[in-house]
Parts: sequence; C-alpha cells; structure tokens
Amino acid sequence: MLRRLFPLIVLCALWCASSAAFARNCAITVEATDMMTFNLKTLRVPGDCTQLRVTLKHVGRMPAQAMGHNWVLTETRHHRDVGLAGGRMKLSDDYLPRNDARVIAHTPVIGGGQSTEVVFPTSRLRKGGAYTFFCSFPGHWNMMKGTLVFG
Repeated sequence: MLRRLFPLIVLCALWCASSAAFARNCAITVEATDMMTFNLKTLRVPGDCTQLRVTLKHVGRMPAQAMGHNWVLTETRHHRDVGLAGGRMKLSDDYLPRNDARVIAHTPVIGGGQSTEVVFPTSRLRKGGAYTFFCSFPGHWNMMKGTLVFG
C-alpha cells in the first residue's frame, strides 16, 4: 500500500513546495516629515505579492502629540470619511475608529525619529482597485496622502 502511495506523497510534497516558492512577500518604506508630507505619492505593489510590509519612518523631530504620523490604507472611496472620523478620535486610538472595516491596514501614530510597520495580506486588495494611503492625524488626511497600485 505504501509503495502505491509513495508517488502521490512525493507529488504532493513537490506541489506544496512549489506553491510556497511562488508566494512573495514584498516590502515598502515610506518616510513622513514635520512638513506633513510623505516622500512617495505612489506605491506600486506587484500583483504576485501575497503579503505587504509597509515601514513608516518619521524623519522629522516633532513628537507624536504635535506632529504625529501614521500610514493608513483604504479604498479611495472611503478615504475622506475615514479621515474625518479619525479627526474625532484620540492619539491612543491612532486617530482611527476602532475596528473600522473600511481600514485595510494601518500603523500606529509615531513621532519624529521613530519607525513602525504593518504587515498585511494582499488578499484584501483587488488588482486594479483604487486605494489611497494617508495619515489620519487630525487635519493631515487631506494633504498627506498618496495612491497604492496593486497588480
């Protein structure tokens, strides 16, 4: 019996190994400044990425309470509403409504000289979908933003 199953076991092992080999983890670093800007306006993520790591570096000097920044990703159609809702929240909430399904991914709010990251599966994205990344610190969301292109 084992002799008959051996080719099937080998085939399954090879298939599993090849599937893992095609999975791709991707990483992007975005910098934020005390001048309420991101260094990148467009983030291009290849369609074969299965997981995305976004590192946010606050290259300014001001503390999070005065000029904090985070990185938030939503579908473009939700950007404005999530940004406005975030303005009613607190720093301890990262200026985001808790458990908001419109938020695909986000980092904590950080101050000057700090760095943070978020890792999320790209299965939450559609190839060709319209996505906006932004800072949800009150008043920042409308000018401190960019586009994420997937696929």
